[in-house]
Order: sequence, then C-alpha cells, then structure tokens
Amino acid sequence: MPPVFEPRDPDFAPRVRASFGRQAAMDTIGAALESVEAGRVVIELPFSTRLTQQHGFLHAGMVATALDSACGYAAATLMPADAGVLTIEFKINLMAPAEGQRFRMVGQVLKPGRTVTFTEGQAWAVDAQGGEKLIATLVATLMTVTGREGIRH
Repeated sequence: MPPVFEPRDPDFAPRVRASFGRQAAMDTIGAALESVEAGRVVIELPFSTRLTQQHGFLHAGMVATALDSACGYAAATLMPADAGVLTIEFKINLMAPAEGQRFRMVGQVLKPGRTVTFTEGQAWAVDAQGGEKLIATLVATLMTVTGREGIRH
C-alpha cells in the first residue's frame, strides 16, 4: 500500500498540471500527464521511432527524462504553492530493453521533507495487449526551491 501524504497546498493538482504544460521537454517527446495524486504522478509516453536508439528500443535517455519528471512532479505535489522543484541527484537501473507500444512512468514520494524529498520511479513498457513489463527503476533526490527568481511551478 502506498504511503498517504498530506499536501501543503490543497490545490496541488492544477498547479502541477499547469507546470507540466509549460515543460517543453515533455512536449518534445510526446509525454502526457496521466494522473496526479498527493505524492504520486503517472506520465504516459507513446512509442515513437524518433525517440529510439540504434536497435529500435526507446532510448535510455528518454526513459530517464520521463522518470525524472514523474519523480519531480510527485515531489512537487507535496511542496508549498510558491515552491519550485529541482532534481539534485538520480540513479537509474535499466532492467530490460524499452520495447512497447507505450510506456508508463510512475513517480512516488518515499519521504517528503521541507528542503529535500526522496522519491522512486518505475518505468513500465505496455504492449499491444495491455501487458506490462518493468523496464527501469529510478531513485531521485529533489530540492524544494523558494524565493528564487525564475524557479516556480
């Protein structure tokens, strides 16, 4: 059972969705925000040959990019309304080739903090029949940023 967190901003979902809408990187790779809950975010990414490596699999950099955003936005759901979020560290484990019709990136807060938040992410490849395969995991440390020009949700 995932942990239950109390967000500091009761209007976190529209704030996170608006921030995601401004993120050009997610738009570039075709990612969409599927769900936003306190401490948990899911991003969907359709397969595109434009995002593959030389063997035809989704490039690991695309997997890492989408998982980083899922974890960052999961952390942002628990931050104050005037805060921004920045990743300060992440580590990814690539467990299987990223092969599927679409990919589901799940970011989940493990431990929120006033300044630093710890998260984990999972990337799932989804095939044509809806079957899912875990292809990557990521752990990320994120920083709450307030009072800094240009960094906001």
